Amino acid sequence: MSAVAADRIGRPRITPRGVLGEVFAGYLPLVAATLIVALPLLWMILSSFKPPGDIVTQDLVVLPTQWTTNAYQTASAQVDFPRLFLNSAIITIVGAAIKLVLALTTAYALVFVQFPFKKVIFAGILVALMVPAQVSLIPNYTLIAGLGGVNTYWGIILPGLGTAFGTFLFRQHFLSLPKELLEAAEMDGAGHFTRLLRIVAPVSAPTIATVALVTIVNEWNDYLWPLVVVGRQDMMTLPVGLTLLKNTEGDVSAYPVLMAGAVVVIVPVLILFAFLQRYIVSGLTQGAVR
Repeated sequence: MSAVAADRIGRPRITPRGVLGEVFAGYLPLVAATLIVALPLLWMILSSFKPPGDIVTQDLVVLPTQWTTNAYQTASAQVDFPRLFLNSAIITIVGAAIKLVLALTTAYALVFVQFPFKKVIFAGILVALMVPAQVSLIPNYTLIAGLGGVNTYWGIILPGLGTAFGTFLFRQHFLSLPKELLEAAEMDGAGHFTRLLRIVAPVSAPTIATVALVTIVNEWNDYLWPLVVVGRQDMMTLPVGLTLLKNTEGDVSAYPVLMAGAVVVIVPVLILFAFLQRYIVSGLTQGAVR
């Protein structure tokens, strides 16, 4: 029974059972999920402004007893954040752009271009979605080290250029596009490149934004591979650079510094998410129903 029911003359009528049903089936799980995600982030931000005594204590201290930016000053003194930010920005922008182009063109070929073994190739892409990146860590390092890519930008970017997720999502969306649209363009003499840029890409803007956001977040937050392939501090990314903020046992002053460094890492991603979040739901649901 819904929260709003119709009475005898058609006017909406609110019932207590319907209100309770919507609260427990809809709003309550939504609020719980939001709190699970948001509370750790909020706690981290508040802790970055706390003195060490507010964190390492037997009493729960939610708000700082004394607001201070000493943790950010200490973190900036220990780590060259502008350099790390530049490294992360270069790797994220270049890597995400190449991944997006490769995923877009690969999915277009899988849907709109006829060639042998197309289903086999797509099955291989699905298999790649199930294989964790850690499996290829040693082979990738051996290859990149042999090519001289250690402590270089291209050495960090190259092994992760294939994106099975983006290709899969684009393909599912392209399957939902009306074929008449592409057939009309083909009759007008448009080639594959023209059809992709002028027809397919414009109508796929929400999906492109979704894949771009997911790819950018993954590139920005990638930790394991840059940690393995980079040894120089001037080539570290922001997540790897946080390891320079030493946290020795018993050193309570290090905890606010670590929180401050983590805030610096996640703030750019949160800002990007705020601008692109309206595309996420529509992009993920496009192509789900044909």
